[in-house]
Amino acid sequence: MSAIKHYIRSFALWELLQGLAVTGKYFFARKITVQYPEEKTPQSFRFRGLHALRRYPDGTERCIACKLCEAVCPAMAISIDLAEREDGSRRTTRYDIDLTKCIFCGFCEEACPVDAIVETRVLEYHGEKRGDLHYTKDMLLAVGERYEAQIAKDKAQDARYR
Repeated sequence: MSAIKHYIRSFALWELLQGLAVTGKYFFARKITVQYPEEKTPQSFRFRGLHALRRYPDGTERCIACKLCEAVCPAMAISIDLAEREDGSRRTTRYDIDLTKCIFCGFCEEACPVDAIVETRVLEYHGEKRGDLHYTKDMLLAVGERYEAQIAKDKAQDARYR
């Protein structure tokens, strides 16, 4: 009896009909495609995108040149040079991140004791040449100043969940 069923199903193209049934079911269903530049999907406050260096509210840089972010970076994408200032504090003279090497793991952000380096929600950046994705200290500070409100909001929201 099973041989007869097998022949009937093969002549009726049963597998094809099953595939068409699945196609028909989703053909009339609500579409979930997002038209990206015009529509954007919601992002988590923990999204890791473009790096930024933060400043204190009085305008001084947060980075104390402890080099923990450089040490913990698995891709070795961070380079830091430091100098001691007149008041005895250490500050960075050079803070570079090569985003072509960076794997956006977030270890640098977790290692920083003063929340100086953060990863923002910015995902729309590009470089036409390799050097365009080599971010210097001034570029990172500019990103931090531009997105400070969003960074502070995300940090406050993250603190609530810890």
